[in-house]
Amino acid sequence: MTKDIIAWQNRPLKEVYMNVWMDGIVFKICENSRVANKTVYIAVGLRLDGKKEGPDLWLGKNENVSFGRGVLTDMIARDVKYILITATDNLNGFTDTIKNVFLYSRTQICMVHQIRTRAGT
Repeated sequence: MTKDIIAWQNRPLKEVYMNVWMDGIVFKICENSRVANKTVYIAVGLRLDGKKEGPDLWLGKNENVSFGRGVLTDMIARDVKYILITATDNLNGFTDTIKNVFLYSRTQICMVHQIRTRAGT
């Protein structure tokens, strides 16, 4: 990785976000001459001034709660103190993890996942 990428990945974040949308997207990649699934976690934050910014992207083996906890811990290490509302896909246990890390955050299931759940897809 270049110095610029590393600096961007380690940059300080805002202390407060009104809303943070978090999700993981699974990609199939070629790794060591084999096809493997990798998950890219994406977090987009809504700042107090109303502008959206991508707090970051994280690469993991799969979408699971322990890696999600690592993402939240990284955000705290980079100065995030409060997230007022988080929107996620309600990965099993992730809502509780968010509440344990960001005590005052309200959580909600994103609209797309609510619609899919109601439609049974």
